[in-house]
Amino acid sequence: MVTDHAGGNDKIKQLVPGIKVFGGSNDNVRGCTNKLENGDKLSLGSDIDILALHTPCHTKGHISYFVSSKHDEAPAVFTGDTLFIAGCGKFFEGTAEQMYQSLCVTLGSLPKPTRVFCGHEYTEKNLRFAATVEPENEKIQQKLSWSQHQRQANLPTIPSTIEEEFETNPFMRVDLPEIQIEPQVY
Repeated sequence: MVTDHAGGNDKIKQLVPGIKVFGGSNDNVRGCTNKLENGDKLSLGSDIDILALHTPCHTKGHISYFVSSKHDEAPAVFTGDTLFIAGCGKFFEGTAEQMYQSLCVTLGSLPKPTRVFCGHEYTEKNLRFAATVEPENEKIQQKLSWSQHQRQANLPTIPSTIEEEFETNPFMRVDLPEIQIEPQVY
């Protein structure tokens, strides 16, 4: 069973007695004290709400966290290894159908200005791939150029937004005919 990036949980529990460690109920997250189901709600103080979103495929119990504030700030989603900027995570325990549901339906239904914070800095590599899928997509070319400048300056390319992902991420654009490949008959 894959638990992925949970190796430090036991150590942090030693360093911070009483700390809560949240994880998906369908994963065997090492050190987990609070198992979450899809739709579970948490709060951080009185101003921040957190919604657990079950986004399986990378692991069967993968949870993304949708964070909103009572202030006028744009919401954020922490997608771990499900949604990357212009890409998606490996299918360790899931199927293509689950990844489609996680990306295009669950995360795709979030408000367009939602900022996307993913677990790894793979943006430039992902955009190079996206440019091979859609060489005529100017938004991909612009974001690729921007990401290359960011990385050369040792700056992050994260966050993106849900809206930008629908414009540049081939895995969130699979319903579009220009993304779909016609089967070859030999």
